[in-house]
Amino acid sequence: MKRRPLMLSPLLTLLPTLAPAATAPAVLPLWPEGVPAAVRADARAALGDLGAERTGAGGSIANVSQPTLTVVPPAIDRPNGTAVVICPGGGYTNLSMNREGQQYAAWLSTLGITAFVLKNRLQEWGHPAPLQDVLRALRLVRSRAAEFGVDPKRIGVMGSSAGGHLAASASTLWDHPDGRTGAALDATSARPDFAVLVYPVITMTDPAAHAGSRRALLGDAPSPAQLAQMSVEQQVTAATPPTLLLHTQGDKTVPVDNSILYYQALTRAGVPAELYVFEQGGHGIGMRDGLGNASAWPRRAEDWLRQRGLLAPGAR
Repeated sequence: MKRRPLMLSPLLTLLPTLAPAATAPAVLPLWPEGVPAAVRADARAALGDLGAERTGAGGSIANVSQPTLTVVPPAIDRPNGTAVVICPGGGYTNLSMNREGQQYAAWLSTLGITAFVLKNRLQEWGHPAPLQDVLRALRLVRSRAAEFGVDPKRIGVMGSSAGGHLAASASTLWDHPDGRTGAALDATSARPDFAVLVYPVITMTDPAAHAGSRRALLGDAPSPAQLAQMSVEQQVTAATPPTLLLHTQGDKTVPVDNSILYYQALTRAGVPAELYVFEQGGHGIGMRDGLGNASAWPRRAEDWLRQRGLLAPGAR
């Protein structure tokens, strides 16, 4: 198999056409049996009907009531059996579905990876709804691995900004009671086999916390126990999966300290991890070019995935 070298500007031009034109991506409901009723006491969902989902500029989505998983199959003839659940960012108030969802999925598909873009519940529900959604997504993919043509031992999670927090939550709280709903699928492991975190929100404690994400997820007055639980650097154990972290020194929205805190926790726990901090670029760079070395982060991610054997053909 021969692939073209990754060139970001042309890649971004081609992203919408990478999937086979004859078939639209499959969109799977996460909760066909009904969305779990658990909701933060002061969240809007507790008050009744939320109304319609909203689509904003650039394809962002807000007011999610029906979580879904969009399947983006590999764009090459020989898929490698690796799968990635993608968590778009948006501060837990909206989801950047195009820039940090579909574009990532299209790029991963060129590497032979099957991608699954998560549309999860947000501030209208609060914690634990997003955690339930990402863990249900991982369980669903693993339980149907043969159908999707993926290796159940090569299912990872990827997220940016608040989506990075959700991906890191899956990496550390994958067996937490808050992520279970009593469904039969709870018996399937939700542990990711690896994680890629791009300028992630990690901590809920000051001074490095992103206040907007904290408020949207935990409300205006979270308890110390809630802050500790969702400061995911405090939840790292030896069972946390191998992780790649990518951030920029110039990020003024989610300080680079978030990735550094998580990397330090991973190192203390003996978890294989790599951290790239780029000088240029602010927050939310996605896959934009013109930002110096930061624009080449997909190459670094590809190198990391290859080094871990995730781009070589695996059991399916």
